Amino acid sequence: MILLRRLLGDVLRRQRQRQGRTLREVSSSARVSLGYLSEVERGQKEASSELLSAICDALDVRMSELMREVSDELALAELAQSAAATDPVPSSVRPMLGSVSVTGVPPERVTIKAPAEAVDVVAA
Repeated sequence: MILLRRLLGDVLRRQRQRQGRTLREVSSSARVSLGYLSEVERGQKEASSELLSAICDALDVRMSELMREVSDELALAELAQSAAATDPVPSSVRPMLGSVSVTGVPPERVTIKAPAEAVDVVAA
């Protein structure tokens, strides 16, 4: 099952890390506890729209940009999940698959290889 809160947390963490900022800096700027922001980034808590707005403001990122990135990752995760369901990977091969591999051939065509079970999609 694809968890939206996990994808959202992953995107928020990457945005923060791209800026070289700490959880403490962003939590202070967004006026949210460090522990809660950490749980949101790890996909353990659902963030309200008000909280997302505060975090986006703290990161100086438009919420529409954040949601677009989450939407793109969700689409990839759904494709990977669909591909895994129709072409299951043998149990003996699963341990060798550490993550989702996305290869573009040309930009409008994407090949996704993923394990048949839980899939974490991480943008490069």
